[in-house]
Amino acid sequence: MKISADRTQAWLSTLWAGAVLAVGALAAPSLFAVLPVQLAGQGAGQIFAVEAKVSLAMAILMFLFERRRVRLAHENGQNAQVMSGELLMILAALFLTVFGEFALHPMIEAAKAGQPTRLSFGALHGLSASLFWIKIVVLMALSWRLSGRTAQP
Repeated sequence: MKISADRTQAWLSTLWAGAVLAVGALAAPSLFAVLPVQLAGQGAGQIFAVEAKVSLAMAILMFLFERRRVRLAHENGQNAQVMSGELLMILAALFLTVFGEFALHPMIEAAKAGQPTRLSFGALHGLSASLFWIKIVVLMALSWRLSGRTAQP
């Protein structure tokens, strides 16, 4: 039985969305439920750092799958948009991951250490959490769109 690239891409996007959702909705809140706040914060920070690395790898992989799909469609004479909605969602999730991990996270650490930042720790944390949940919604929408694409004959 041959598994199509579309099915693989749909499966990977669902796995990615599920992993990010598990981190944000299960793992991090669970740490704060059973550990002291400082220790839970350190653990959550480590979990989010690992999630960011996984998200970077998944975004690159999904980007390559999407580019391959468009290239093959063009080679077969089909009309496929170079800048598809799926590609925009992959790039949005990539941007949110990079911005959260490499822009917001250092500012959050600086605010926790008492260094001056433009926003307070609470505001930075709220912004980071909001962008993380937006990323989850984007990934769930991506998974839904890709699953619909594999269902077509």
